[in-house]
Amino acid sequence: MSTKGGTTMLKFSNYKRLWGVLTVGAVALILQFLFRQSGVAQIVVTALGSLIACLMLVDMVKTLRSGKFGVDLLAITAVVATLAIGEYWAALIVLLMLTGGDALEDYAAHKANTDLQALLEKSPQIAHVVIEDQIHDVAVESVAVGDRLLVKPGEVVPVDGTVVAGQAMVDESSLTGESRLVEITAGSPLMSGAVNGDNTVTMVADQLAEDSQYQNIIRLVKQAEAQPAHFVRMADRYAVPFTLVAYVIAGIAWAVSGTPERFAEVLVVASPCPLILAAPIALVAGMSRASQSGIIVKTGTTLEKLAKVKTMAFDKTGTITQGNLTVAEVLPVAGVSQAALIKLAAACEQHSNHVLARSLVEVAPADLPAATNVAEVTGGGVSATVAGEVVKVGKADFVTSAPIEQQSTTAVYVSADSRYLGCITFSDQLRPEAATTVTGLHQLGVDHLMMISGDRRPIAEKIAQSVGIDDVYAECLPAEKIAVLKQLPREKRPVAMVGDGVNDAPSLVTADVGLAMGAHGATAASESADAVILKDDLSRVVAAVEISRDTMKVARQSVLIGVGICTGLMLIASTGVIPTIVGALLQEVVDTVTILAALRARSKRSR
Repeated sequence: MSTKGGTTMLKFSNYKRLWGVLTVGAVALILQFLFRQSGVAQIVVTALGSLIACLMLVDMVKTLRSGKFGVDLLAITAVVATLAIGEYWAALIVLLMLTGGDALEDYAAHKANTDLQALLEKSPQIAHVVIEDQIHDVAVESVAVGDRLLVKPGEVVPVDGTVVAGQAMVDESSLTGESRLVEITAGSPLMSGAVNGDNTVTMVADQLAEDSQYQNIIRLVKQAEAQPAHFVRMADRYAVPFTLVAYVIAGIAWAVSGTPERFAEVLVVASPCPLILAAPIALVAGMSRASQSGIIVKTGTTLEKLAKVKTMAFDKTGTITQGNLTVAEVLPVAGVSQAALIKLAAACEQHSNHVLARSLVEVAPADLPAATNVAEVTGGGVSATVAGEVVKVGKADFVTSAPIEQQSTTAVYVSADSRYLGCITFSDQLRPEAATTVTGLHQLGVDHLMMISGDRRPIAEKIAQSVGIDDVYAECLPAEKIAVLKQLPREKRPVAMVGDGVNDAPSLVTADVGLAMGAHGATAASESADAVILKDDLSRVVAAVEISRDTMKVARQSVLIGVGICTGLMLIASTGVIPTIVGALLQEVVDTVTILAALRARSKRSR
């Protein structure tokens, strides 16, 4: 059966078995009823049944070696018993149900983290190497330490290195989790995976591509995938008692009647189709309901784990916050109004492509005064003549030589004719639904909520306090995020992680359940997660937990309904009143009831 980290080969193998049973069944029907060759039909079915029983035995041994107990033993016994007493049509019906259930479960349990290739494709592929003032495009793997590279506006930095010429603002949020833009000048370090801003810069490679930050993240994802968490499927938990009950009833029936046919008759109605069908169908239905809510759940196992989640961990940037800088505070000096400060700053910045300039213009009035003699000073800011005054907007030492109090957050400072007027700060805004999401999770009984961020501690703690998250881990690199998740005690697991950046990908794989905010496209986080929230709405996390719990409740009820009916049929069959072929057909009735019960997971349940 497929689980997190399962193989596509197994999935295809189960589909082949199903098609094999269908094909042999058709051949046997033709031989039996068209050519009147019942003996040949029996041989064909017996050969197929023996082959599949052997394959199931191999699977069962592998399952037992992994420390789990499935329903395969009972299924193998039912097939062998019916074949041994010559009830090959009953055996064929049982085989059809078993292989059909396996194939259906494979369909339900889409393999999580199936393809790291998408992550690899998003890593930098080309580097612009500068050789004697000539630019040569080469594969990023060909870059050597010491090569001079050109990074154009909007491009992803190909390898770790140091800036030697140029100035720009780069976005490292997908790597560090810190939402503010980072200014780089000559001598500044650059991490691969960062996105360059509006200006071209020249850098010297300090690391090979394979040793750079982006590839380190990919390696962390692979390592986390190689060590999947142990998880017992719901159907397997019912398998042991159900199997024991079936063997006890069948054994007593054989002993009392003295005929092995009675043993086969009991086991035919004890075939574990409810266990094989109920949970997968309920999970498929739950996954369908989740997709209607804008949540793509990659595996049925994800729903099982999410229904039991005790701890929810959040990244900050782009998850709890919106991931873009906006004007936070306007702090004019005495005698200057906030409106006047914003208007002057925006008028000066209206011709700039700088990210902060665009944020300023967005909040300024539409009728900005004209700016002339606009000059942008690299590493300093912008100066312009506005309403007859020389206005400067930018760094504190650029706008004035007077000592002023500087802000700890991202800010621009403003002066007019060398007179300091005040400053404007910027911050990453909270998602409007963040606080209600935290409240909703608490109401569902998810008591342990924490935030793991690469941002600075004062900012992270302020954000966490404003939404109701008590546990904060700040200034964490990807490897440190993994360590935080791994140190959680058993009583606080399963743990779910919610994130959206490249730096979140290893954490999403390490957590028992990874939830990616994927509204802005398939990122590394989306590829590594167990579920992807397609809509830019954090409250979908609450919906995901609710859907998971409803789905598992329906699945559990469906399994118990099927097991209860099978147990009743076993007791009746032990008296000898149900022939083997009739017992096999009764399984169809049980399967139908189980399927209808499981399909209720597709509808919203009353709470």
